[in-house]
Amino acid sequence: MVDFGQGIPKTLPNKTPLDETVPHAPIRPQVLSESEKVLAVSNALRYFPKDWHQELAEEFLTELKEYGHIYMYRFRPDYEMYARPISEYDAKTPEAAAMMLMIQNNLDPRVAQFPHELVTYGTNGSVFQNWAQYLLTMHYLTNMEADQTLVMYSGHPMGLFPSSKDSPTAIVTNGMVIPNYSSQVDYERMNALGVSQYGQMTAGSYMYIGPQGIVHGTAITILNAARKFLALEDQSNLGGVLYVTSGLGGMSGAQAKAAVIAGAVCIIAEIDPIAANKRHQQGWLTELYDDLEKVISRSKQAVEKKEAISIGYLGNIVDLLEYLVEQNITPDLASDQTSLHNPWLGGYMPVGMSFENGRQMIINDPDGFKNEVQKTLRKHVEYVNQLTDRGTIFWDYGNAFLLESSRAGADVVESDGSFRYPSYVENIMGPMCFDYGFGPFRWVCTSGTDEDLRISDKIATEILSHLAEGCKPEISTQYQDNIRWIEEAENHDLVVGSKARILYADEQGRLQIALAFNRAIKEGKISAPIVLGRDHHDVGGTDSPYRETANIRDGSMFTADMAIHNFVGDSFRGATWTSIHNGGGVGWGEVINGGFGMYIDGSVESQNSIHSMISWDVMNGLARRSWARNIGAIDTVEEAGKLDPKLVVTIPNLVDQEILSHLSERLDDSI
Repeated sequence: MVDFGQGIPKTLPNKTPLDETVPHAPIRPQVLSESEKVLAVSNALRYFPKDWHQELAEEFLTELKEYGHIYMYRFRPDYEMYARPISEYDAKTPEAAAMMLMIQNNLDPRVAQFPHELVTYGTNGSVFQNWAQYLLTMHYLTNMEADQTLVMYSGHPMGLFPSSKDSPTAIVTNGMVIPNYSSQVDYERMNALGVSQYGQMTAGSYMYIGPQGIVHGTAITILNAARKFLALEDQSNLGGVLYVTSGLGGMSGAQAKAAVIAGAVCIIAEIDPIAANKRHQQGWLTELYDDLEKVISRSKQAVEKKEAISIGYLGNIVDLLEYLVEQNITPDLASDQTSLHNPWLGGYMPVGMSFENGRQMIINDPDGFKNEVQKTLRKHVEYVNQLTDRGTIFWDYGNAFLLESSRAGADVVESDGSFRYPSYVENIMGPMCFDYGFGPFRWVCTSGTDEDLRISDKIATEILSHLAEGCKPEISTQYQDNIRWIEEAENHDLVVGSKARILYADEQGRLQIALAFNRAIKEGKISAPIVLGRDHHDVGGTDSPYRETANIRDGSMFTADMAIHNFVGDSFRGATWTSIHNGGGVGWGEVINGGFGMYIDGSVESQNSIHSMISWDVMNGLARRSWARNIGAIDTVEEAGKLDPKLVVTIPNLVDQEILSHLSERLDDSI
């Protein structure tokens, strides 16, 4: 058995060359002064004994100069990185072992975008800042006892602190900087110093399960968009619908697979040849071309035959959109899923240059690169506007496309200051899913067996089918979508890394599924414990004015009370670990995310934690949405109160629109 708990080694490991068999993160900008570089090295040396300092000081300075960050490559463990069955982790508590499993899954080369830089996804979503933090964290998790809590500061394990057996196993924070110091420039400096990181929420709280989560959210979005804007019947697929988008790298290539599951024809642009070929080899991308004429010819053929297919274009999205405009081809649906939360470090590439040339420009001419990105965004929006004028339905997928385009001066802002295109949450997922409590519920079978995942899928399907009987049509549709998703998920080989599943469920769905899992573990139908969790793309854990809370219109969209309450409330209601993050999805400084992981083992204690926490994790968000006067949320909260008399939520009194119109007229008259 591998000794995962060895911690910082007793003898200095040999220096190893950079492993070129895996993709590596873009070189980070040189933002530190000479004195700050010395400080960064000093910060890094804190992890190691003094007699190593002279050798490591030079090495770490070289890393800082070459990569813009100190990763401590020498200390990367030589064992294979993947999620083992929980029984293979020699921890004193099973909860700690579950965390170890989840951490290693996040760093699995099959799962992580840049595994040796400890980046899971989104080009900068970090699990840790360096390999010393990983080693020390695994050491603590191996040796901690039930009445201790592990405290994590932006990847750094601050240590084990006395608590109680009922306290969380770990409390995780990422990027919790003072608001006045939360700019992108501040982030680059603090990250280079090794004192803060961008955890992307699911990376930094160890809950990422590979691309499956993003695929599911995208599939649900496409289906609901088609219903709303294309008059698609509730139970039909998108046969013959043309969907155009971009991004196969940082956000996992979700749209390609999601579109196929939904039955559409998808054209997706990707500038990075490694990312494009990886998705094609994985089977996530059906076909791949670098010739626009071939792309369009194949897509016309597929639309005519109503094939479910994803067609990759190895090139820039702007070139693809320009070609569509010139050829007078109008897609039904369009979006963008490039990593625009990280626009200046490779999340989005300028038109007219190769991917590699763009990466070099980031290093050699960062200001010039920024200018080229903004020029490209203006062109990008220009072509989107032309296509939408012809009838294309376009949405921002919450990747900061609209935000960064507006900052670039693109024609994407209305006269009242609002964006020309609502985000997908504002117009689709918010009113159709989140306001009814539907959001991403995920679980990981810690046995690592396909059989446990199959049984858990069957349990979840049975519960959703039962809940769909006799409920409101808008809720029934969401249940049916997720039943279909589970059925399709097995057919599309969506599991990468740990044996995990994700689906959208409301409060009752999550509660009943979790309780059923717990019973199945107790009865031996599921052979090992399960870890429950979710991502940031949810009802109540995330305050994000340009994505998750984009349909909050009472003026509170820039507040973060909900996420904080989610984090604190989960902590004392039974979560195994909880997390709070600056950033996630739309970028550093743009969002606050609260997350959790919950270990369940069939015990009465697990049952009590499920009852206490799972409902709260959803209802907290529904209460906020209800108070914002979102009608679906008001109805859902009132129904929940009937089921549980101890739930007493402040309900808003709605104002007659005539009164407000009269006030507006009076104000107009006074001007």
